[in-house]
Amino acid sequence: MYRSVVKVVPNEDFALAVTFDNGDKGVLDMKPYLDFGVFQRIRAAADFRRVRVAFDAIEWDSGVDLDPELIHAKCRITSKA
Repeated sequence: MYRSVVKVVPNEDFALAVTFDNGDKGVLDMKPYLDFGVFQRIRAAADFRRVRVAFDAIEWDSGVDLDPELIHAKCRITSKA
């Protein structure tokens, strides 16, 4: 089932605390991606912290975005609704 992101909070360790529309909560570790492609744009901590929910997904000021299905698939779910 398609999950929408309703809240995202950046952590100091380049992980994202994510809440989905069904109430699931999880953590997405972004460190493995930061050396590749467009993700290099968010390697600086200040840039990484500029994350927000846009529609159902996550995006940064730099134009980097993540699909909600990918986010849910890659998240370590910490709390189920």
